[in-house]
Amino acid sequence: MNSHFTNIYKNMGICDNVAAFGEEAVQELKERFERIDETAQINQLKVIHAMQKNKVSAASFNQSSGYGYDDYGRDTLEKVYADCFHTEDALVRPQITCGTHALALALLSNLRPGDELLSASGKPYDTLEEVIGIRPSQGSLAEYGITYRQVNLCPDGNFDYAGIKNAIHDNTKMVTIQRSKGYQARPTLSVEKIGELIAFVKNIRPDIICMVDNCYGEFVQLCEPSDFGADMTVGSLIKNPGGGLAPIGGYIAGTKTCVENAAYRLTSPGLGKEVGASLGVMQTFYQGLFQAPVVTAGALKGAVFAANLYEKLGFTVVPNGCEPRYDIIQAVTLGSKERLLAFCEGIQAAAPVDSYVTPEPWDMPGYDSKVIMAAGAFVQGSSIELSADGPLKEPYNVYFQGGLTWYHAKYGILMSLQKLYERNLVKLG
Repeated sequence: MNSHFTNIYKNMGICDNVAAFGEEAVQELKERFERIDETAQINQLKVIHAMQKNKVSAASFNQSSGYGYDDYGRDTLEKVYADCFHTEDALVRPQITCGTHALALALLSNLRPGDELLSASGKPYDTLEEVIGIRPSQGSLAEYGITYRQVNLCPDGNFDYAGIKNAIHDNTKMVTIQRSKGYQARPTLSVEKIGELIAFVKNIRPDIICMVDNCYGEFVQLCEPSDFGADMTVGSLIKNPGGGLAPIGGYIAGTKTCVENAAYRLTSPGLGKEVGASLGVMQTFYQGLFQAPVVTAGALKGAVFAANLYEKLGFTVVPNGCEPRYDIIQAVTLGSKERLLAFCEGIQAAAPVDSYVTPEPWDMPGYDSKVIMAAGAFVQGSSIELSADGPLKEPYNVYFQGGLTWYHAKYGILMSLQKLYERNLVKLG
């Protein structure tokens, strides 16, 4: 290893053994990293093309307040998103507070009392359980008389097509598909696999709305779920598409009807997309989207590096070190509370913000067990920035994601290993 790397790593808390172990893994990943960069380059050009087509100008960054009528930058950004995702329309707003809010908005605006929601990818992410009413909560779909059922994925991670067909009833209004794994050790779904399911559902009932929770998956592949027939593709701007710059926000890209319904639910019947001030965030929204493909590529390299590093140490990782990647999340089964805490302490110690604090497990809203979260981020809760989290329950999985640059992601993973190594919780073979 270059002596400059050795010295700086020592100064930043990484011992020679950990640094050398990590560098060995990096050398084996060069060809794979080149393929990630090729995808990022094509997606970067796709975003630039959408911005040029819609004539983004300096005027697009102007601030609006109050009602936000005739907000040129806001309206243009939504056209850019629609073109990036190849959809009829898009809703991209700072008033959408997070990914869960974006998903709740898409559900509550397009379902009516008596309708049924079907999850074709099994149990949804924890925070959606209260939105749906799996766990009782005020304002849930269940309170509005909207029923829910789910069909679990097959043991091999594929869709249970027979089960899905049997679960579609006359009142099934929407099928939801979660692309990423959430707090589960199951495969992330490719846009191609999602497209096959959408075609299957539409063949049974063309009128069923197909919604995809696209969180953590944007710009990982060359296409998005909307390219394969999704009526709504939904996500958060403090994940991939915000590029680490968006301070808040979410998006819904899809059919004109679905997006209009969401807009009327977000604001008010009769107002819809016409109101909603941009409040000075437009430049960060545009610039974040512009650099999102490259930022996503850096996070993706970090996930691949983490998989290979921890797999060499004998841990179960999902995806494994060789599998294709469809999101930026890496799950590692650590097997003990001590390892989970040490891993997250390492990620926190590698952060540019709040590196000196120790993350502690807490009863986080929306979860059914204590959760430890490590994130020294410029934007609170930003999952495109270096972060790791996991529920304090068996089998003690940790979920690592983000890194605004590959170099930061690499340092974070090395620091997580350093904490395990110095506590004798792992041996470097």
